[in-house]
Amino acid sequence: MEDPWHWLRDDSYPTVDDEDILGYLEAENRYFEAAMAPQEPLVETIFGELRARQQEDEASVPSKDGDWFYQWRYPEGGQYRLWSRWPAGDPNGREGPTPAAQVVLDEPALSADVEYFRLGAFAPDNRGRHLAYSTDTNGSERYRLVVRDLDAGALLPDAIENTIGAPVWAADDSAFFYTVVDENWRPWQVRLHRLGEPVADDAVVYEESDPGFFVGIGASASRRYLVIDTSDHVTSETWLVPTGEPEATPRVVVPRRQGHEYLVDHQGDRFVIRTNDEHPNTRLVAAPGDNPGEQAWESLLDGNDDLYILGFAVFEDFVAVRERLAGLDQLRVLERGSEARHIEFPEAAYSVYFDDNPEFDTRTLRLAYTSMVTPNTVFDFHLGDDILEERKVQKIPSGYDKSQYVTERLFAPARDGASVPVSLVRRRDTPVDGSAPLYLYGYGAYGSAMSPSFSTARLSLLDRGFVFAIAHIRGGDELGYHWYEAGKLERRTNTFNDFVDVARDLVQRKLATPGNIAIAGGSAGGELMGAVVNQAPELWGAVAAHVPFVDVLNTMLDDSLPLTPIEWPEWGNPIEDPAAFETIRSYSPYDQLKQGDYPPILVTAGLSDPRVTYWEPAKYVAKLRTLKTDDNLLLMKTNMGAGHGGKSGRYDSLREVAEEYAFILAALGID
Repeated sequence: MEDPWHWLRDDSYPTVDDEDILGYLEAENRYFEAAMAPQEPLVETIFGELRARQQEDEASVPSKDGDWFYQWRYPEGGQYRLWSRWPAGDPNGREGPTPAAQVVLDEPALSADVEYFRLGAFAPDNRGRHLAYSTDTNGSERYRLVVRDLDAGALLPDAIENTIGAPVWAADDSAFFYTVVDENWRPWQVRLHRLGEPVADDAVVYEESDPGFFVGIGASASRRYLVIDTSDHVTSETWLVPTGEPEATPRVVVPRRQGHEYLVDHQGDRFVIRTNDEHPNTRLVAAPGDNPGEQAWESLLDGNDDLYILGFAVFEDFVAVRERLAGLDQLRVLERGSEARHIEFPEAAYSVYFDDNPEFDTRTLRLAYTSMVTPNTVFDFHLGDDILEERKVQKIPSGYDKSQYVTERLFAPARDGASVPVSLVRRRDTPVDGSAPLYLYGYGAYGSAMSPSFSTARLSLLDRGFVFAIAHIRGGDELGYHWYEAGKLERRTNTFNDFVDVARDLVQRKLATPGNIAIAGGSAGGELMGAVVNQAPELWGAVAAHVPFVDVLNTMLDDSLPLTPIEWPEWGNPIEDPAAFETIRSYSPYDQLKQGDYPPILVTAGLSDPRVTYWEPAKYVAKLRTLKTDDNLLLMKTNMGAGHGGKSGRYDSLREVAEEYAFILAALGID
């Protein structure tokens, strides 16, 4: 295919050093700065609002792990965190630091001389003597793993490059397992490193030869096994290595077969496994501790068309199950010798997740809870008396009155008859006569649900009279696994149609007006933005497409790229399947650009981004500039020292949100 903008891809990627390419991106950045200069006072105003809602010295709830409590906290006004610990035997230690607290990791110091910083792994060993941690200083998500002796307060000479994920310690803490990425950023090997020995001598424990499979590792809840998971988007396989015998040969739980996905954990005398072997909404099974194979599986909880089992957490005496019933989050407790029961929460619609739960022998389950109007809250659920104890509520220093906001859950009819859930929030005094601007957000891919949750940043829109909506479109799994399957491969266009149909339904309900709707999405959600702009440009008054996956066909045709082989089960393989080629070409935003009028569009990119390579948004913007017939702003901002997630500091990232909001307000003509 002819592609006049192919030159924007640097052949030496992931190194980008072509002067013409860098010059082009920097010229776009200068244009962004010039075009946004009149909005700089508004950017500063919004940034001030966003920052004023941040607790300057925010800290996590202390978490007990063995002989220590661990906690992170931001120093007053800091961008990065300090990590501390103190003895678990201190009677006051549950509530926070004691005089015996020790700083074990100083992110401000580690980030002082770099433009970008992100902490990856934070993994104390079983006895609290050593801390393995990893850092990324350019956004490429190729982490450097080091080990600190916490007793001596010094780094060991052990240092490992090109890692990803958290290491898993052997039972005696003399060694740890870790994962490395190849030149295409694919996690493909698990290795074993013994402290003090040369990294070059590290043994390969597991190697994945299929270029479409990624490898990840974790410790079982009992810490008696290293769990090696290898998978693509539809098939998985798990291998086990006893942490007490780190050099043992891995054993497979169930050999991979196309379409079978399963997850394994260990509960001491048995294995607990989530599997889709009998229903796509999965079931939970148990197997004897000496025989995890599927011939020994006994069902603990069956999924069905309404009950979707999302995940589980294993403890010595109980299993906690995260599930979704008719599209709404639930948590179930399966306790040995007791009836299964659900945890009761104070609202009808909410999001709840497992928080940090490192202890295996415990009767307390830590949870993270939020809703569209409820700030992020940490609960401890105590099994003995079924009490839900509030441990932390997100503080908003500039003030927040929950009673001034109202949230709703609607269902919008899609053009093929499906009903698409929509989560809404607005100020109680915002008119619902069609005059209010609407901010509509969507993602719709990989079975990732966009749960209704709280956002302090969103208040800057709500307080300016916006209605904020999340379209729970197909491609996510909000209504179960079938909802995900209905938005992938040959049915991918359902995702885009759903989003447009949600917008039109909100117009009909007088919650929006065509041309007064701002839309936003990132990554696969950025692909969504490109597709719906092509389909219905007249609906949108402003578009924010963050690191957008818009050059879908060319990317899926290039199996040398980091993510292409693993993405074929999600999008289709146009190299081998002509029907997949035509389907992808029919919606690929870059390929479907045509001459005509387009709304104001803001596009972002990351030069080091390994997920959506920088040239996708760059090519999209370059081509669109040659085709658009309007005078609306088309801006692209490339983070030259960051990757997929944008800038890394908590305040730097807020400034990027302020820029997006200012762009939208200006585009919609809102003072």
